[in-house]
Amino acid sequence: MFRIGIGNDTHKLVAGRSLMLGGVHIPCDVGGEGHSDADALLHAIADAILGALCEGDIGVHFPDNDPQWKDANGLQLLSRVVWLAHERGLRVVNVDSTIMLERPKLRPYVFSMRENIAEALGVELSCVSVKAKTSEGLDAVGQGLAVSAQAIALIES
Repeated sequence: MFRIGIGNDTHKLVAGRSLMLGGVHIPCDVGGEGHSDADALLHAIADAILGALCEGDIGVHFPDNDPQWKDANGLQLLSRVVWLAHERGLRVVNVDSTIMLERPKLRPYVFSMRENIAEALGVELSCVSVKAKTSEGLDAVGQGLAVSAQAIALIES
C-alpha cells in the first residue's frame, strides 16, 4: 500500500533569530519567527508525512502553546514523525520539497540539507529532493518578509 501527503509551512522573517532550513544554519541577518526553530523545510516535510498518515499536522503533535516544544529542533520533530510512521507499519519512500526564499541564495546549503533529511527519514540521499526558489520580488517571500516551504512525501507499508 502506498500513501502520499503534502505539506507546507511559512514563517515570518525577523531580526535576532537564526535562519534554519533543513537542519542547516544559514548565515543571514534574519531568521524564522516561531515557537520552535522555525525550520520551514523540515516542518513542511513533517506535515507531508503526517498527511500521508492521516494524522493531522505538526500543530496537533507539537502545539505552539506547549513549553515542551519551545525552540525545538526541527530534525528532532521530523524524527518523531518518522517514528510515528514506523509505529503504524509505514516507511518513507521519498520526499520532494521546495524552499521559497528571496535571499540568501541556498544552493551552497542544499546538499547538507538533503543529508540531514535523508538521515532523519532513514532513506538514501537519492530519495530526498530539495529545491530552492525565489519569488521574483513578489508576495511576502519576494519582499524578504517570509520563508516558505512545500513538500510531498510518499510512504509505503
